[in-house]
Amino acid sequence: MSPLHSYSIFFSIFLTIFLQSSTTSSQSNLCRSSCGDIPINYPFAIDDGCGSPYYRHMLICSDNNTKLELRTPSGKYPVKSISYSDPHLLVADPFMWNCQDRDNFRPTRSFSIDSSTHFTVSPQNDYLFFNCNTDKVIVEPKPLFCERFPDRCDSSCDSSSYLCRHLPGCGSALGSRVSCCSYYPKATQSLRLMLQNCATYTSVYWRSSGVENAPYDQFPEYGIRVDFEYPVTMKCLLCQETTKGGGVCGFDTRTRGFLCLCKQGNVTTYCKDPNLIKHKRIGAVAGTVTAVSAAGAIGVAGGVFWYLRKVRAKAPVTCGVQTNENRIF
Repeated sequence: MSPLHSYSIFFSIFLTIFLQSSTTSSQSNLCRSSCGDIPINYPFAIDDGCGSPYYRHMLICSDNNTKLELRTPSGKYPVKSISYSDPHLLVADPFMWNCQDRDNFRPTRSFSIDSSTHFTVSPQNDYLFFNCNTDKVIVEPKPLFCERFPDRCDSSCDSSSYLCRHLPGCGSALGSRVSCCSYYPKATQSLRLMLQNCATYTSVYWRSSGVENAPYDQFPEYGIRVDFEYPVTMKCLLCQETTKGGGVCGFDTRTRGFLCLCKQGNVTTYCKDPNLIKHKRIGAVAGTVTAVSAAGAIGVAGGVFWYLRKVRAKAPVTCGVQTNENRIF
């Protein structure tokens, strides 16, 4: 192997090691724990590489860290709250009907969730549809209709529902010319079909009152409840254990492999692992090289080229008719 080839290999290895050591780490203190007044805990995150990869890029925090939104195939929706004890998000849809609209129905869109994610639309939601085409939609009082046609009961839209008679927050905001019925779509497709034959709709979520021994333990509130799953693993539990360093569960953005994010760097076990505690940076999450690192790489590259040129100039020429003046180094 020629000296020139050896020096080239040496330079490539050196530059690769340097660039890898200069990558930016995503450590636990870079994972924001809130957006506005909503806490952001595992499995969620608003910074890439934090939380669970199952929910990567699903939540967005904007407007100077004050506005939290859920991203779905049908659009972005403001998040009103997140419950981690009863795992769900409560989101709002500005396009849905509200009390201020009264009988001024605006064009709307159907809410949908990607079925391949770990999100599901909660069965605790009730949907109210207004001014539906009775030639296309079964609009009848459900108890009576179910007695007559039990096999078609699920496909009917209940015009005598409690929510239609007691619209949350606004009582009887609709006039006598407006019809209302309550229906729970079994799938996103049925929701879209209903909207094709109804003027508009809204979603009502039954929220727990949180008061023990209350006459009514739930009350209706406008919004869409979206349930989520906890993809908890033993690695994550070990990482979060305070006696093990109290790390933050995250992942490598390139491989999606688990990482425990610590103040001193990222590890694959836990922050106080004696085998890894001496390493300040293991498994960087983000692979972007900073401008300072790039400049340093250029400086080091220049130094290596100078060194190789100096050494190569002293080496005897054994190939061709090159001279010290026309060689590359």
